[in-house]
Amino acid sequence: MVVFSVPAEVAVILLDIEGTTTPITFVQDTLFPYIKDNVKEYLRMHWEEEECQEDVSLLRKQAEEDSKLDGVVPIPLETGNGEDEIERVIQAVVDNVCWQMSLDRKTTALKQLQGHMWRAAYATGRMKGEFFEDVVPAIRKWREAGMKVYIYSSGSVEAQKLLFGYSTEGDILELFDGHFDTKIGHKVESESYRRIATSIGCSANNILFLTDVTREANAAEEADMHVAVVVRPGNAGLTDDEKSYYNLITSFNELFLPLSN
Repeated sequence: MVVFSVPAEVAVILLDIEGTTTPITFVQDTLFPYIKDNVKEYLRMHWEEEECQEDVSLLRKQAEEDSKLDGVVPIPLETGNGEDEIERVIQAVVDNVCWQMSLDRKTTALKQLQGHMWRAAYATGRMKGEFFEDVVPAIRKWREAGMKVYIYSSGSVEAQKLLFGYSTEGDILELFDGHFDTKIGHKVESESYRRIATSIGCSANNILFLTDVTREANAAEEADMHVAVVVRPGNAGLTDDEKSYYNLITSFNELFLPLSN
């Protein structure tokens, strides 16, 4: 087993979710298909609610910002209250959501709606969050050793809390000191990681970031964080240069914490 010795100055472990704590198959085969299969029904059921209207307004604003992109689906304003009019707008929202998801976009507008839909699915038991078997035991050991543990994912903070709150391991939210999403910045931008360090209240070099995406690892490294790339079943392959450059782990059990922690 390969062992990565965590530098002595590290006091915080920052975790990605997809491909790091959670199998990509859960995201691709469960979470995202649920949105596509149920978004129209969800909108029809919740259309009159303030939260749903806020989600639609945010998606409409995003569509306006995306107006020059190929294939973008604009979302018109309602000009009346008739059922046909509402159905026309709902269909535009559905088409816009499917277009964004086809491009694997990470917009806050899309993530917010997805989070609200997943909340309903988790609460009714239609789905439960899944993790690699080494994840929860390892995080418990890190916490016992005095480490703080945070999450940074492109999924909304609400979606993250649902994943960990309604999981196959039960409610494990207590294991985390905080959550970050793209509201703090995009994951491939180094400034995002500087903001996270400031928000936590430590130096960037006090943080170890675990991710399966080398572009994210590079951005974190530019911000002076320590980085290890997680190699899991189903994750994208790495180039020979990436394999030789980055610290690689295939399990959280391969992290060795110094006695000082």
